Amino acid sequence: MSKQTLRQLYPRHYDIPLLIFVSFVFLLLGLFLPVITLKELVFWKHTFSVLTGIVSLVSEKHYVLAVIIFVFSVIFPIFKLFMLMLIWFKKMTGEEREVYIQWLSGLGKWSMLDVFVVAITIVIAKISGFASARPEPGIYFFGGSVLLGMFVMMRMEKLVKK
Repeated sequence: MSKQTLRQLYPRHYDIPLLIFVSFVFLLLGLFLPVITLKELVFWKHTFSVLTGIVSLVSEKHYVLAVIIFVFSVIFPIFKLFMLMLIWFKKMTGEEREVYIQWLSGLGKWSMLDVFVVAITIVIAKISGFASARPEPGIYFFGGSVLLGMFVMMRMEKLVKK
């Protein structure tokens, strides 16, 4: 069986690598820009990005939570985008591509963990009355990156199954 890249099989789908790149840029913005601002009473205001949140968790000795957020918010999304590029540009058989796509699809269910954590934090803060929370631009970029990655994955999955 001949090995070809998906790019060779579908040369007109230039949108796929472009969307992967845009997703990566959104991911970087989502990691570095503030994702949430917490206000406690009137005196304390804390704004966190994903990365500063991880550093804060480590400094407060919440190592397990820091590792979970780091793995699912930094390592996994970068790995997923790298794998999508690999599937697009690497020569492989259709069966090999299907295995990679199925594997990534299974892992993709964990993609929105970060957005979910921020949403729960905002709801809890609003319910408590002692604190308030406001989403910041980073959460939208992070969520956009996840959604773009899911969209690219679905498009590639359709191409692989043709």
